[in-house]
Amino acid sequence: MKATRLYFIDAVRAFAILMMLQGHFVDTLLNPIYRDDSYVAYTVWSYFRGITAPTFFTISGLVFLYLLLKAHAKGSDKQRLQKGATRGLMLILIGYALRIPFFSWLKGSFDTYFLVIDVLQCIGLSLLLLIGIYLLCRRNSYILSIVLLIIGCVIFLTEPLYRNLTLENVPLVFANYVSKSKGSVFTMLPWFGYVAFGGFLATLFFRNSQKKHFKKITVAAFLVSGIILLQYSTVILQQLYQLTNIELFERSANYNYLFLRLGNVMLYFTFFYMLERFMKQSIVTQIGEKTLNIYIVHFIIIYGSFTGIGLKHFYYKSLEPWEAFFGAIAFMIAVCLIVFHIGKTNAFIYKHLRKFMRLIKRKILGLKKPDPID
Repeated sequence: MKATRLYFIDAVRAFAILMMLQGHFVDTLLNPIYRDDSYVAYTVWSYFRGITAPTFFTISGLVFLYLLLKAHAKGSDKQRLQKGATRGLMLILIGYALRIPFFSWLKGSFDTYFLVIDVLQCIGLSLLLLIGIYLLCRRNSYILSIVLLIIGCVIFLTEPLYRNLTLENVPLVFANYVSKSKGSVFTMLPWFGYVAFGGFLATLFFRNSQKKHFKKITVAAFLVSGIILLQYSTVILQQLYQLTNIELFERSANYNYLFLRLGNVMLYFTFFYMLERFMKQSIVTQIGEKTLNIYIVHFIIIYGSFTGIGLKHFYYKSLEPWEAFFGAIAFMIAVCLIVFHIGKTNAFIYKHLRKFMRLIKRKILGLKKPDPID
């Protein structure tokens, strides 16, 4: 089956990464006295910032599984699976590395903070889980669709059950993936739910993208589903509670942020898919193709990865609103320029990672070249 390249995916990723850049800049450096819902500008900023992570996780699941399904149709999914597994492991390793305080370690000061889980580890493990689900269901894409949809719904509906999970008796390196009690920013629950929904959308795109009027139908479906999730998901959960008397539905309805954010993501998809033809081969799609590099560079500049010296060190929660506004714009431009003109590319990272993996494999299997005969 021939599958069309989805340029809107890169546009969504670009938008999400730029929103993340300004979000982290403002959140880290804005003076707390302006963090008040009485300020309309802050309220609007805070609302849209809350959509960034759901968008990023959903689009990650969509693009990863879509490419995997394309490779499967061509009979070459083995290479894609290997590349996906490598990328998943790489994201996890980079996520940990960005939080390692090397200078503190050199001074003999150690703590467990570098074990907290952030977006990279969460996405990396999510990709590995998607690979596992794909391997179990790849013979039938309809079953794959159903499984992913069920997983996403179950994770969202059961959020009250794991909201305050602590897991005191579980090793910290594992507990941090599902519990925020020790400082993790993102955890697999509920965020893998968005990845699963993204994977579900990927199966729909793959099966139907060549059909007549697919884009018009999909744009309408995105719009309608977004409106339903935003306007009626809470009501639907309340109705389910009244029909079944299952308390979990009521608890989910009373704190229904997951389905609401998914509704926001659907509206984003509507907007960018409608404008896809204007974004082909543009700077927007180029930014969307370099999200990992942008994330790494921005993390180092703001939080001072490796050295402990970043913008946070000098300007933590000290900026006035106008300084934060113009500073965020300058920060986004600077990070993108660094990535485009100075930063290492994904190809460079993969090249050296593969060399490292081959070296480890030779060491483990003892596949060293024999010494030359004198």
